[in-house]
Amino acid sequence: MKNAKKFSTTLLLFSLICSSGVMGQNETDAEDDSTFNLSGTVDTYFRSSFSKDPAAPNTSFADLNGFALGMANLIASYEGEKSGFVADLVFGPRGSNAVFGSVGNSSEMVNQLYVYYTIDEGVTITLGNFNTFLGYEVISPAANFNYSTSYMFSYGPFSHTGIKADFTLADDVSLMLGIFNQTDQTEANYDRYTAFGAQLGIYGQYINFLGGEDYTQIDFTGGFDLTDSFYLGINATTASLAGDTGFSGVALYPQLTASDSFAIGLRGEFFSETDGFGALVSDGDADNFSLTLTGSISSGNFMLKPELRIDTCSSEIFAISPSETSDRLSSFLVAAIYSF
Repeated sequence: MKNAKKFSTTLLLFSLICSSGVMGQNETDAEDDSTFNLSGTVDTYFRSSFSKDPAAPNTSFADLNGFALGMANLIASYEGEKSGFVADLVFGPRGSNAVFGSVGNSSEMVNQLYVYYTIDEGVTITLGNFNTFLGYEVISPAANFNYSTSYMFSYGPFSHTGIKADFTLADDVSLMLGIFNQTDQTEANYDRYTAFGAQLGIYGQYINFLGGEDYTQIDFTGGFDLTDSFYLGINATTASLAGDTGFSGVALYPQLTASDSFAIGLRGEFFSETDGFGALVSDGDADNFSLTLTGSISSGNFMLKPELRIDTCSSEIFAISPSETSDRLSSFLVAAIYSF
């Protein structure tokens, strides 16, 4: 009941913002081209594994059993001539996983909350909380081809709170520099930890860096249109914590568009951790290779995604029954996503 009241109150707030935004827009149409927008997604799924118990891969999303909920995502944004804001709220299990670093109730629904100002042509300053710039995958299920997520995404950063500057250096060349709180701490800097980030983009290929006290991650994200209907995405990353612990991985994302309403894609990911990083094992080293085959059937704003995933690990990390573990796991899911 508490969550239902919270959700209803948030919907009412968004409705009031929409109404006031439309009224204000009508009054100032002759003065500027400012726009207000309300968008988002709703997703739900069914998942099962081919084992005695419904085990799941150790990744952040799509790891619940049977008929399960993803999240409701509401995004309000306003774009003025030089400035604007984004308020991105999430509800449900996928949303809770996305904002796990929130300490108090004040931000347990906030996926992103930031304002920005363009101080000159090609230079924009952003202040607040925003999703990470590292990696190929994102939190929104509508923006990923695969519904389940990779190990590299699941154990890397989800969001940053701080300030960043985006520079357009030339056509298809960009640079981002930022200073942030500790990764995934939404509300404030509770431990005086400061992180630094940078991203260099050249013709759709991105080199990313995140570093701070006892943590460093270097990441490459990109892809190529090999034909009009065949795309190959690429992600490679390496991260190290204090001492020798850390992880690294590489993933390829071949995707074939068969028609306006159907596409099929594969994610092949190799993920390795050292000295008990915690993604796979709590002690020692471990490797995992996973293949995820996803179909995407779309009709208007609706998408249906059937998905088969196979994980193979160097250690027996999958609980396939109350008394058995295995180094292999095969699972199947069907996800329904609606975007508006």
